[in-house]
Amino acid sequence: MPKQRTTIELPRGILDLTYQTNSHNGHAAYQLNDLLGFAQRINPKRAFLFVSKVLGRHIPVAPSTMRTAFTDLAALIPSHLPEPILVIGMAETAVGLSAGVHQALQTRYPNALLLNSTRHAQHNEDNDEALFTTFSEDHSHASQHLIYQSAEQATQAQLLASKTLIMVDDEASTGNTCVNVVTALRQAGLSQLEQVHLTTLVDWSLNQQQETTDTADAISSRLPDIDFYRHHLLSGAWTWTDAPSPEPITMPAVDTTEAGSQPLGDTGNWGRFPTLDSTEGFDRYLAHFQTVFTRFREQVSPSLPQCPARILVLGSNEFVWLPFLLAEWLESQTQATVNSAATVKFGALTRSPIALGGAIGTMLSFRDHYGLGMTNFVYNIEPKAWDLIVLCVETAADSVDEMWQDLDNVLIVGGKI
Repeated sequence: MPKQRTTIELPRGILDLTYQTNSHNGHAAYQLNDLLGFAQRINPKRAFLFVSKVLGRHIPVAPSTMRTAFTDLAALIPSHLPEPILVIGMAETAVGLSAGVHQALQTRYPNALLLNSTRHAQHNEDNDEALFTTFSEDHSHASQHLIYQSAEQATQAQLLASKTLIMVDDEASTGNTCVNVVTALRQAGLSQLEQVHLTTLVDWSLNQQQETTDTADAISSRLPDIDFYRHHLLSGAWTWTDAPSPEPITMPAVDTTEAGSQPLGDTGNWGRFPTLDSTEGFDRYLAHFQTVFTRFREQVSPSLPQCPARILVLGSNEFVWLPFLLAEWLESQTQATVNSAATVKFGALTRSPIALGGAIGTMLSFRDHYGLGMTNFVYNIEPKAWDLIVLCVETAADSVDEMWQDLDNVLIVGGKI
């Protein structure tokens, strides 16, 4: 495919992109504008951010658009891979993406395991000693990741026997994080790995692949005895040029893997521990939402219709998969019962500090609900623009900042079911 070029000017410098679109299974190729916007990080390690338009993280997105991206990305992964297969997602941005790719893959690989990294230490009664390994994501605002093992003997045995690792992330460039993950997993006991498939929405390693004569990738030399592959919706390369005298920045303190003072509710296992079924717990979660919503309409907003026309569902930090499934269910309900102008979108609270400008039109900041004493953010959301905002947290409903509790169109769905 012919290469395209564009230049993005940001306050701290200039981002030059070379990229190419890829056709997928006969579908139209994803264009750069379909997948990404651009913004400035509040992070001295890397000054710019690729802001996904299909993840529902920093830009609210229709659940159906997210599901299509999950499915299209999973379709790029080959059939007939060596099993057992482990799908691993990177917290916090790619937790929902990994679950969506995993769910789509299970049509071909029903026994594939899902496991996400986390930055929240788990001190649940049954899993206090279940830490499997750790690794570092060097350029991140919160570099340290935790990976947990399973308390179920058969599941843990399958994890250790994994022959194919599918690592899912929103974007990749140098491959350092992938190498760090694979190295940590092998040292922890995954000694039978034969293949690694780095699966990302966008891959920025185009220059690396052109500069190596290895038909696989330059990363292969750093992963001995493993066949390495990349799959992505769009590929390219970037170069960054600092502005002549950029203003110094101070990043908020968000790099912690503590558990926080607020206990987590029982929302099922959606990937913090190895699982075959990422939807475990959703039926109970949906029933919980319906109960809370009925009470909300009766006590807080009796004029609110059963299916409001403008609904925003917000996940929170790593807790996004069950909220996404809820948003998807609400989207199906509104399409069935409300006129075509109805809309449901999905977004998420995050610990990621991003400056206003570019793809970030608005920012709200507030205290985190985990009891970590850090600032959290939500981007590109104007609360008054929605008839109903469903804020989903895995802690108690009263753990969220008063800013949310004081809004009369916000329904808080806590994690205690």
